[in-house]
Amino acid sequence: MPKLRILLVDDHAMLRDGLVMLIHGQPELEVVAQAANGRDAIRYGVDLRPDIAVLDVSLPDMSGAEIAEQLRACCPDIKVLALTRHSDQAYLRRLLQAGAAGYVLKKSAGDTLIHAIRIVASGGSYIEPELMSPLLQRTFSSTGMPKKVSSKEALSNREEEVLQAIAWGRSNKEIATTLALSIKTVESYKAAALDKLRLRTRADIVRYAVTRGWLSEEQAPE
Repeated sequence: MPKLRILLVDDHAMLRDGLVMLIHGQPELEVVAQAANGRDAIRYGVDLRPDIAVLDVSLPDMSGAEIAEQLRACCPDIKVLALTRHSDQAYLRRLLQAGAAGYVLKKSAGDTLIHAIRIVASGGSYIEPELMSPLLQRTFSSTGMPKKVSSKEALSNREEEVLQAIAWGRSNKEIATTLALSIKTVESYKAAALDKLRLRTRADIVRYAVTRGWLSEEQAPE
């Protein structure tokens, strides 16, 4: 089975060295390149087409959000996972808007990063748990109560289950196992739901889930 190919982007060499050791300790993961700035990150992304780019939010020549946007434009198959010391909500929202699929704090344990990499690689999304509550509060304060959905936008029960699980960071494989479906069927439900709701990115899914109240502990999928 081919390994997941990872690009590390951080301007601190010692941190990159530590991350390489951590990632190479996992049998299905490998680091294919390291970049200390945004320019090299884009170049490696275009040349090597890694599966995931793990990048810092603050780099000498450009922000992580700018890198995420450029990678999405030139290499849309590369999934972006932010790894940063910044717990400020502004950074989180900016990265989500740029299309990042995950946001992990550097102070977290190494296992958290590995878990996030696996979720993102499988098509899910991961947001540091301590950042979720402020994100929910801000979304509700700006949007009010969840809006009513028209009959044209109404999701089937399966579509709703799949979308809710995606918002919680479940991978397509995990969703398929839980719902006793094939991965292709899960992808079909996801595509239908996104089309109905006119959503595009994982950030869109998370924001929609917030407005529907899906991200409360009581609504967590099994």
